[in-house]
Amino acid sequence: MEEPLPSDSYLTLAKDSSGLYKDRNSKFFYFAFPVSNEEEVKERLAELKKKYYDARHHCYGFVIGRDGDFFRASDDGEPNHTAGDPILGQIRSHQLTNTLVVVVRYFGGTKLGVGGLIQAYKSSASLAIEANEIIVEQVKEKVTIHFPYPVMNDVMKLVKNHDLQIIAQEMTLDCKMTLEYREILKEELLGQLDEIQDLKFI
Repeated sequence: MEEPLPSDSYLTLAKDSSGLYKDRNSKFFYFAFPVSNEEEVKERLAELKKKYYDARHHCYGFVIGRDGDFFRASDDGEPNHTAGDPILGQIRSHQLTNTLVVVVRYFGGTKLGVGGLIQAYKSSASLAIEANEIIVEQVKEKVTIHFPYPVMNDVMKLVKNHDLQIIAQEMTLDCKMTLEYREILKEELLGQLDEIQDLKFI
């Protein structure tokens, strides 16, 4: 049995992927992208519509947010629920979020029927995801702290122990540092920082 993901983690795609699926002379160009907001979704769709301007359908599904609570599906002219929903279903069945899958169809002259369309879009979406790599991402938060030089060792020990990222730092008379940490560490980390003498949160 697979280990459940920590509460601050989710599955998404590592990169862009694409390919071609054919069914009875119809061509289905499939694409999968990691996205973090609706603006990126619109940009990706605009790029594909510009490149495949002569295609009859640009169907897609996307899921955004750690809990996958923001999602859409579009049939783009195909019969209702024959394209967008099967695409979205594949994203869901792989438990992905922050993911966009687009399938661009060129009609080949032979009608596939409702069942055939559903299968073609489902297969295309599945292949788009299989051609990619699924990775675990964590929800990150940031904190900015201000402290005198003598406690630098204490701060750096926490940075090392919790595998924190130093996003920015200023070294003047005192030190100012912005740290990025996993959301799951919030309570423990902020408590430990608070114990360091003369350290202030900004």
